[in-house]
Amino acid sequence: MGTVDLMKIAFTVEEITRKRETVRQDFIKKSPLISGGEIKRISGWDLELLFQLYDAYFLSHFFSRYFKGKVFFSLSTRMTKSAGKTQSPRNLAELSPEQEEYQIKMGADFFFNYGLLERDKEVNGIKTRDALDALQLVFEHELCHLVELHCCGTSSCHQKRFKDLAFALFRHQGGYHHLPTGREIAADRFGLTTGAEVLFQHDGVLLRGFIYNINKRATVMVPDEEGAYKDQKGVRYEKWYVPLAELEKKDS
Repeated sequence: MGTVDLMKIAFTVEEITRKRETVRQDFIKKSPLISGGEIKRISGWDLELLFQLYDAYFLSHFFSRYFKGKVFFSLSTRMTKSAGKTQSPRNLAELSPEQEEYQIKMGADFFFNYGLLERDKEVNGIKTRDALDALQLVFEHELCHLVELHCCGTSSCHQKRFKDLAFALFRHQGGYHHLPTGREIAADRFGLTTGAEVLFQHDGVLLRGFIYNINKRATVMVPDEEGAYKDQKGVRYEKWYVPLAELEKKDS
């Protein structure tokens, strides 16, 4: 199979549903960390296994048999908006097939925190039933980036070519996820939002400030005459990173 053929693969809804479920069951069977729909731990090896399964069931073993470059897999706990990301060299068009390298990175916390909120969670326009569903659908999106980069040299999920590919391969209806974010979890579980005034203890001292940002922890700006940050009114602050559970919302 040549590289052009990858862009022409298409399946029916029934075929995709069957293949996706087969990937799921094989993944659960072969992964030492994943035993069902809930994800508590995951490794880069799991992502490589998932790639091998998708390559076999959806891509006709193209990458295992014909691809001469390398694909690396990693997990990140610093990704707060994108649940997945595919990176490639900027000079991709200038590289030989043996020099092609891609990095597929997945935001682990999106899958660890899947069950913290009770609401529908769609990925690529498809409703998910659990964290493993979400992982597969995000991974499929990144596979589309990989295929498009390899075949065309560029990739953008905002363009028609990518959308057509994602629809033909996986019947994706969109390119976004609605998985729980750190901000949403903070608001739901702790009643904390950006801009809220909060209190927290440090070495027995009670500090007061306001929440500037929320990811895994809250970024709290605390008034400090010697602080490194200054607002438009000239008030100086020091920046603190505080676990959400250690914050107390200041009464208004």
